[in-house]
Amino acid sequence: MSGTDSHPPHARGARAARRRPRPSGTERKRLVRAARMLARGALVTVVAVAAVACGSNDTGPIVTVGAGDSPQSRMVAEIYAGALARTGLHTRVQDRVGNRTDQFAAVDSGEIALFGDVTGDLLTALDSTATVTKPDAVNAALAKALPQGVATSDPADGTDLRPTIVASASRPATLPSSLKDLAPHCEDLIVGIDTGAPLDAQRAPLDPERDVLTPLRTVYHCIVTRTVTFTTEADLRKALSEGEIHLAVLSGPPAFLPGDGADLTPLSDPDYAFRAAMIAPILRKSALTDLQLRKLNYVAGELTTTALADMVHQIRDQSAIPASVARDWLDAHAL
Repeated sequence: MSGTDSHPPHARGARAARRRPRPSGTERKRLVRAARMLARGALVTVVAVAAVACGSNDTGPIVTVGAGDSPQSRMVAEIYAGALARTGLHTRVQDRVGNRTDQFAAVDSGEIALFGDVTGDLLTALDSTATVTKPDAVNAALAKALPQGVATSDPADGTDLRPTIVASASRPATLPSSLKDLAPHCEDLIVGIDTGAPLDAQRAPLDPERDVLTPLRTVYHCIVTRTVTFTTEADLRKALSEGEIHLAVLSGPPAFLPGDGADLTPLSDPDYAFRAAMIAPILRKSALTDLQLRKLNYVAGELTTTALADMVHQIRDQSAIPASVARDWLDAHAL
């Protein structure tokens, strides 16, 4: 289910991955160019310098984790950096690296060694012809789409960052809780769609036809004939609460909204009308040892939508220090 933890984490050993729209032709060319540069090999991403890191007096190489221009990206970077530091590695976070193309370029230049991304979004950016939507298929397609020498470790399958269709918490009992059962109601529904700037700056606004109506029609045979677009999630939620619309479409889980979206009830998407979108690290294969990769896999086994949303709220809405928030979460999960 989109929203809060539709994929609960499960115990495992070493293996414990905003929707960005299809890039423009110019943007895709930049991505492909960056990918080709990565494939040819670039400067070593681990820069050997004398430094004091993570409370250690030892000197050694520093691995830099990149963060994009959003609290979510910064939070994920701090989690990865904190976890890797606990393997004895010297780490630092470089904030505001930029968008996805900028992050690939930073890996290419040796500025960073890895960054966190969202599986479905990255697949869309790298392969505009991909049609898969379910988690395993998305992960396999992403692995093939990445340039040679670049890899993704285990995605955090407890995270689900897909666009989400929600109803008011006081929705009529006749309204189903799953998109799978929605088809008989679709022609009578007024659906609001948030087309404004998403909370995660790396994601662009939803395109109503491409990102919402077509997937619903294709996967669930749900033909929506009446839609209203809103440029702010606040206006969308107000319209929903006042009964002006029956359902609302958000660009991500309601847990990330101000107030945790407590006034909203997500409808599950069991057949993945919306492409799987999980947090995952993107890194140069030579950047980390097997031990360090296993540490990232353990992180993937524990990270959930609810936990990530809570940490984002802390740094975005309460001005908490990202490294401290990451440290507390890592401690709580014995990582």
